[in-house]
Amino acid sequence: MHVTGVLEAPRQGETHNRRPGRANRQNATEVQALKARDNTTNWKYLARIYLVIAVSVTATAWALESAKVGELSWLIAISVTLAAIVAIGASQHQFGGVIHEGTHFILFANRRLNELASDWLAAFPLVTTTYHYRLHHLAHHQFVNDHERDPDISQLHESDHWLDFPITHVEILWKLMKQLWPPNLIRYTITRAKYGSMGTGTLNPYADPQYPGSKWPLRIGALFILGAPAVLVPLSAFGHWQSAAIVLPTMWAAAVVALLRLPAHHFPRTRLAPVVPIRQLTISRVTYMGVLYGALSAVALAGYGDAWGYFGLLWIVPLFTTFPLFMILRQWVQHGNADRGRYTNTRVFLVGPLVRYAVFPWGMDYHLPHHLMASVPHYNLKRLHELMLQDPEYAEKGVIVEGYFGDEDNANGRPTAMGVLGPAHAPKAGEAAYVDNAAIEYADVADAAGIAREVEASLRR
Repeated sequence: MHVTGVLEAPRQGETHNRRPGRANRQNATEVQALKARDNTTNWKYLARIYLVIAVSVTATAWALESAKVGELSWLIAISVTLAAIVAIGASQHQFGGVIHEGTHFILFANRRLNELASDWLAAFPLVTTTYHYRLHHLAHHQFVNDHERDPDISQLHESDHWLDFPITHVEILWKLMKQLWPPNLIRYTITRAKYGSMGTGTLNPYADPQYPGSKWPLRIGALFILGAPAVLVPLSAFGHWQSAAIVLPTMWAAAVVALLRLPAHHFPRTRLAPVVPIRQLTISRVTYMGVLYGALSAVALAGYGDAWGYFGLLWIVPLFTTFPLFMILRQWVQHGNADRGRYTNTRVFLVGPLVRYAVFPWGMDYHLPHHLMASVPHYNLKRLHELMLQDPEYAEKGVIVEGYFGDEDNANGRPTAMGVLGPAHAPKAGEAAYVDNAAIEYADVADAAGIAREVEASLRR
């Protein structure tokens, strides 16, 4: 990635006359150092997410079980449960941040570890894969705010969550209130899951139209993921452990055999090659869910509590309510009411720790420097932003948002996240369309010519 005035190399359609001096060369060295990855740092961030989930589940189980025997009021138990649903939904969004780092190959330096940790510790729990999200997300980076090639835009249109920017403060509040209606959140989650499970679509520039694959791998996986609980929940409830011990392995084996026997043309080929073969990846996701279902059934059948009930309450409910709400709150403000300019397609968000955890996980608050250099790990983005502020063009054009709610600019002249979506902050004409070819610098490109054609078509728009 090139950073104007820091690493500078002119982009297509852009010219820069400044000659980098010694200070800029020093900055360039530090910026390159910020791209360094390792195999240890992100374990502590992963551990924090699992700790929040564990505390939330433990507190809820204690509160509800205590309320059942009269040792705690139901008001307190319900309050604890609602707080846990919010915290776990925020943590599911944090898992999205883990997948996001894995997508850019910056979760861990070791490529195999990066993929496996992202999948098994974050993507599979959300019933997606890192590779499928990569197809979606790197296209968003390379063709940001291109209405014909940015999958984020097509996804918001399909789920009916797209807003016609600019939008007034009253309108954004009304739209936000409408998102609290569960069917809207469920529709958003299902649409997002489709994109996360299939990766490509008619508008994805990385799709290979000659090898689209079929829906059979998705159908087989969905049949197991949805069908196994339908059988195991009643078996667990009635204590039929022998039947459960036979049914789950049988259903898993049937799904795996079906996936192994599918001819290769049923699995799509794309312009970005997977780290793990797609067939193996699909089997791994089914295997993860099988292990999870086996653990839940074992806990329930051993008499340690209603594991399936708590799974539904504390994982499935957040997955369709608080998790999508936090995602919508982020998606709208990161690129809404912005153009395709290099410094104007997104922003920097200065928010408190709770909003950061729930809405802007894993460095997504420093979204402008991330889009300018997607190969920098999340824990170095703040420093990258500080360095880039020394570039006059970045300092002039980059928008820094402070706080989330409200429509008035603060004393420093900075808008809020909701205020930046209004007419006063609508894009100014004249910014050249920016295509970020460096977004795929760590990816295995299988069809460079096909992607180049998409780049040319995007720049002509």
